[in-house]
Amino acid sequence: MTPRRARDRWLLTGLVGALVAVFAVQASPPSVASRSEPPARGDFGVCRGTDPRCYHSWDTAFRRDTVNRILVYSRTGASRHAHLGPLLGPGLNPPLGAENVAQKALVRWAAEKGITADWTEDVAQLDAPAKLLRYDGVVFLSTSRDILDDSAQTSLMQYVRAGGGFVSIHNTLGTEYSWPYFQGLLGGAQFYDHGPHRDGTLQSVDRRDASTSGLAREWAYRDEYYNLEPLPTKVRELVALKPGSAGDPRGFNGHPGHPKHHPISWCQYYDGGRSWVTSLGHDSANYVEDAALPGKASFKAHVMGGILSAIGVAPFCR
Repeated sequence: MTPRRARDRWLLTGLVGALVAVFAVQASPPSVASRSEPPARGDFGVCRGTDPRCYHSWDTAFRRDTVNRILVYSRTGASRHAHLGPLLGPGLNPPLGAENVAQKALVRWAAEKGITADWTEDVAQLDAPAKLLRYDGVVFLSTSRDILDDSAQTSLMQYVRAGGGFVSIHNTLGTEYSWPYFQGLLGGAQFYDHGPHRDGTLQSVDRRDASTSGLAREWAYRDEYYNLEPLPTKVRELVALKPGSAGDPRGFNGHPGHPKHHPISWCQYYDGGRSWVTSLGHDSANYVEDAALPGKASFKAHVMGGILSAIGVAPFCR
């Protein structure tokens, strides 16, 4: 072989080797480092869904103390459910009257689980992140319409982003319609309307979760059964209304209802925090110890399981 032909073969071999290396790099699977990156921000501009990589386990005040503590917030801007009773006075932990049955029940149920509960309807108690970061969880209890000013909105965002737990009960799905971040915190869902208060059958869709593990696969319950527009997305569904079990699904304001699939409760990671949501809880009898109501005990177990998981005492959104 002549020197020139040997040189040409050497150059060709080198070129082929380089091309093979390039294609091998392009075709290779992502590295461990790239696979560990958080999911891309999607709806509402935040990391949300069932992937725990959307959660932030930052060093915050509620992690440094040894107390499990929640704040129950029941401020209303328009309609007010009977289970909330009269408006509460200003400040933290104002006196609760006989008719404030839902607030009293949440405080009582929390104490049974070793959780300290504060309560308020004073938006000034939410006007700084430091005020919320004392709490492992914030429970919005049948709030309605615009109940957060600019300072409170900012504080709630900072609280959630620091890994805080958020729980929404019943009419909170009809809260802060004009704030997209809050709609995302609710799983992308919002209250539209409902039909009459009536009996139905609930199905525990995912029975591994802390809020459903002790429930029957199906259980009787009485509620308004909210029609949602839109429905929740990118969440883990926990409870659904059994199709056809509650009669005509149409709502008072014309919504056709959800005759084939009606989500009731769900959970998600959201922007660093945990969010657990249920549309249940209309009837005041849910919160009165000696009152009779179909499914009342299951409702209590469901809500408390949601709170325990949102504050990190039990596994979340399994």
